[in-house]
Amino acid sequence: MPEPTLAPDVKAFFDTATNTITYVVADPKGSACAVIDSVLDFDQASGRTDTRSADAVAEYVRAKGLTVEWLLETHVHADHLSAAPYLQERLGGKIGIGDRITVVQETFGKIFNEGTRFQRDGSQFDRLFRQGDSLMIGQLSGHVLHTPGHTPACLTYVIGDAAFVGDTLFMPDFGTARCDFPGGSASTMFDSVQRILSLPDETRIFVGHDYKAPGREDFAWESTVAEQKARNVHIGAGKSREDFVALREARDKTLGMPRLILPSIQVNMRAGHMPEPEENGTSYLKLPINGL
Repeated sequence: MPEPTLAPDVKAFFDTATNTITYVVADPKGSACAVIDSVLDFDQASGRTDTRSADAVAEYVRAKGLTVEWLLETHVHADHLSAAPYLQERLGGKIGIGDRITVVQETFGKIFNEGTRFQRDGSQFDRLFRQGDSLMIGQLSGHVLHTPGHTPACLTYVIGDAAFVGDTLFMPDFGTARCDFPGGSASTMFDSVQRILSLPDETRIFVGHDYKAPGREDFAWESTVAEQKARNVHIGAGKSREDFVALREARDKTLGMPRLILPSIQVNMRAGHMPEPEENGTSYLKLPINGL
């Protein structure tokens, strides 16, 4: 008989400022781990960063005697800055994202008028993943699903019996992510969700954000494929493509832009690095007027 799928140890860190969940995903039979969707704290009013969230992750990794092999991004986040370079400097590991990052870089390179100094080939990252690519975390085997719709570069990392879906799915009582960013598509999102829901029913689903749906007292971030198929309020219970697209597009028209979208995209499309400093040694983020 085939060996059962190895279940990774998963530690979640919930960031209350951005409702983001960062995950440390560890090999239960060894010391290897990956960090998924890390957070660099950012105060927009002052333009200052802080590393409290990332330091909590680093302290946990060190306390458990873990070795970071991967710093994985599910996509270019529009609501928080990535701490991947900060953690890489302190803990090691390779920074990975989907290969469609080049589409995001091209789109937002134009929006922010980045010029020729900004490379649009994904070279800021150590690894660009494609649909079906595999990765190892110690003895944990994983593979990549390309799950666009929220953005063109969204990935789901399937590691052992767990799937880290980023912003594609939320908890069943909250639904799915918006699809109105540049390159987003509700119809594409429908196909991506079906790809995730084709995984075994018992697969654990770990979401990238939680906003505590009405009537729920606590934040939550773990469900299963079976629960999502049965109860997801946007796409569960066999909802058709047409109904989902109509629902998603109507809802997206009511949503404002994320508070940190402008700084987040400029940093995250650079793999978490700040723009190159200017002559005075200071990095600057741009604010395009009527540009989005």
